[in-house]
Amino acid sequence: MDLSAALPTFVVTLREGFEASLVVGIVLACLKKVQQTKLNRWVYQGISGGIVASVMVGFLLGGILQGVNTYQSPYTPVIKECLAASFGLVAILMLSWMLIWMTQQGKSLKAEVEQGIQAALIQKNGAGKGIFLLVFIAVLREGFETVLFVVAKFQAGWQTSTIGAVTGLTTAAILGFLLFQLGIKINIRLFFKVMGIFLLLVVGGLVIGVLKHLNLTIIFLSQLDPSFATWCIFPGDSCILGPLIWDGTEILPDKQFPGIILKSLFGYRQNLYLGQIIIYILFLISVGTLYFRSLSPSSTLKTIPQKSVENLN
Repeated sequence: MDLSAALPTFVVTLREGFEASLVVGIVLACLKKVQQTKLNRWVYQGISGGIVASVMVGFLLGGILQGVNTYQSPYTPVIKECLAASFGLVAILMLSWMLIWMTQQGKSLKAEVEQGIQAALIQKNGAGKGIFLLVFIAVLREGFETVLFVVAKFQAGWQTSTIGAVTGLTTAAILGFLLFQLGIKINIRLFFKVMGIFLLLVVGGLVIGVLKHLNLTIIFLSQLDPSFATWCIFPGDSCILGPLIWDGTEILPDKQFPGIILKSLFGYRQNLYLGQIIIYILFLISVGTLYFRSLSPSSTLKTIPQKSVENLN
């Protein structure tokens, strides 16, 4: 089993899981502050509900891909590649949006969560349900983004992806416990900055993979119906990818160390085409510029030194 394939899933789940841990920790701290710890059970139910719903979405999307794999039809390869490209594209859009949005809105996270709790507590009879919904949505949002990424990396195998996801979520839960229960100082801004850069490169790897799936989709279509051959700009296997720019078969193969690590984390391929390189660079420049602009001190989370909610500013 290739454990290197679990690394990108670990990076994504660690960041997403820690983000959810922040929300949960703030909710628990706020409930303790207003002496409503009896509602903690709704928080834990919201966590469980969000995790279960995320897993169900994962099984649903994974089941679709498995069904396509077992479906006997000349168009099966086309549908498979088209679905892989679609899932990858949605994962790219959602993770890129999350990366920039969380960095910009991070400082107001505490205020937004407190407002949600206050609104729930006003409704005395429905306070528990309101808190459950607040936590459930927070966990489901992060879980859904993670599931989309795992499905987009489906070809890496469910076993390795599961190992990466469980390890990432466990690490995120430990960090949350150290932060809110033991009052350990964690530089939240530095954490999200470092993880954000890693995530940017990981999502960039998805871009290369999506282009590969789109290329194969058109090639398979042209084999079934010659009229689709006009969609290919270049002859041969490159089709829409352009001429071959990098051939690392002998220098840096992607099935041996360290190429396999670069492939798992950053989408490296031993054969890279001009179209892939151009789109990859454009993605890093555009999304990377927005991300680094959002890293200004006024839009990022500061260090959380204590476990009390007052220190979450």
